Amino acid sequence: MVSFPHELFENRNGTLYLDGVPATTLAEVFDTPLYIMCEQRIRDNFRRIYSALSVRYDKVRVYYSAKANTNLSVLKILESEEAYVDTVSTGEVFLASQAGFPPDRILFTGTSVRDDELEYLLDWDVTINIDSLSQLKRLLRLRAPNIISVRVNPEVGAGHHEHVITAGKNSKFGIWEEDVVEAYRIAKEAGVEKFGIHMHIGSGILSVEPFLSAEEKLLEIAYRARKTLGINFEFVDIGGGIGVPYKPEEKPVDITLFAEKVLEIFKKRIKEYDLGEPFFCVEPGRYIVCDAGVLLTSVNTVKSTPFKKFVGVDAGFNTLIRPAMYGSYHPIVVANKLNEPEEEIYDVAGPLCESGDILAKERKLPKIEEGDILAILNAGAYGFVMSSNYNSRPRCTEVLVKRGRYALIREKETFKTLLDGQKVAPWLK
Repeated sequence: MVSFPHELFENRNGTLYLDGVPATTLAEVFDTPLYIMCEQRIRDNFRRIYSALSVRYDKVRVYYSAKANTNLSVLKILESEEAYVDTVSTGEVFLASQAGFPPDRILFTGTSVRDDELEYLLDWDVTINIDSLSQLKRLLRLRAPNIISVRVNPEVGAGHHEHVITAGKNSKFGIWEEDVVEAYRIAKEAGVEKFGIHMHIGSGILSVEPFLSAEEKLLEIAYRARKTLGINFEFVDIGGGIGVPYKPEEKPVDITLFAEKVLEIFKKRIKEYDLGEPFFCVEPGRYIVCDAGVLLTSVNTVKSTPFKKFVGVDAGFNTLIRPAMYGSYHPIVVANKLNEPEEEIYDVAGPLCESGDILAKERKLPKIEEGDILAILNAGAYGFVMSSNYNSRPRCTEVLVKRGRYALIREKETFKTLLDGQKVAPWLK
C-alpha cells in the first residue's frame, strides 16, 4: 500500500499527483531528473510551527535554515510568510536579500569565516553569530556591530548521523562554555550594545528531549553572562534540527508538544534568571521543506544478476547525495504504477561510475520497466543544494507546483554550463 507524507500528494487512478499536477506530465514537460517543490506544503509547515510557538509566547521568531534549500522561489515563499532566515555563508545572505529579506531578518551563523566575508556581513548589517574567539576578535578589528550573538556549544549533541551532530566534545561548532562569558566581555568592551545567544545541537532529531537538556544549559550560560557582565539579551535561539520521518516506522515530531516543552522551560528560566523578555527563536529547515519536495527520475535499464535486480535510473548521488553520504532512507514510489502490486525487490542505482551510487537497497516495488518514473519522496531538503556536476553531469531542473499549476524555478544546466568559468592555460592553446 503506497502512502504519502501529506494529502497534497495523492494517488489518482494509479498516477502520482503533486498538488493537482500529474508527476508524469512534469516528467514529460521538463525531462528528468527533476526536483519538484510544493508551495502550499512549505507554507503549511511554516505556519504549523509558528502557530504552535506564538500562541504560547508573544515574542517568537522562526528562522528558516536556508541551507536546506536556497531556491529563490522557496525563499520568496517564506519571506512572504514573514519568516526570518538563518544563513551559513555570504552566498546565502546574498540569496536571502535577493528574495526580499531585509537585513534585520537575516542571521548569519558561519564557521571558519574569512575577513572579507566578515566585511561583507558588516556592510549588509546582518546579525552575526560568533563561532569562535578568533572570529570575534577579527570582526571587532574591522568594526563593532550594534548587535552580536554568540553560538554556544552546549555539550549536548544529537542527530540522525554523526556528520550532522553539531554540539559536544567532537564538534567544530560553537564556543565552549568556559569561553562564552569572555566572548561577551570582549564584545561589550568594544562597544557592542545588544546581544543574542544561540546553539544548534544537530539535525534530523525526532524526539523533544535533546532540545530540552541543551536549552537548560544554554539558559544557564545566558544567566552567567548576565550576572557577570550585566548584559541583556535581545534573543535566545535554540537552533534547528527538528527531524521528519523518512522511514515507514518513524513518527513525526509532535510540534505542539515541542512548543509546550521548550517554552515551558524558556518562560520559567527567563523569569528565574531575570533575563527580561527576549525573543524566542528556532531555526527549522528540513522540517519546513523536506516533505514539500519530490525528485522524479526515469528508469533507463532493468538488470538482473544471480544475486540482485537493479533498476538503473538517471538520478545518482550527483543529484541526491544523502543516501551515499549518510546512508539515508528515502521513500520511493513508481509514479505511473501506484495501483500495481509491489512484488519485486530491487536496488535503485544511479548512472555514476561509482559502486556507491545506490539510491535505495532492497526496495519492494511493482514490476519495473524501462521508461517508468520513480518518485523519491522527502527530497525537498538537502537535495538540489547538495547536488554536483560529478562525472560532468549538468545539474537538473527545479519546478514549483501550486493547486494544479506549475512553473519552472530553475533551468536545467547544459554541457555549455560545464565550461562556465573555465580557462585553458595559455601554453596549452
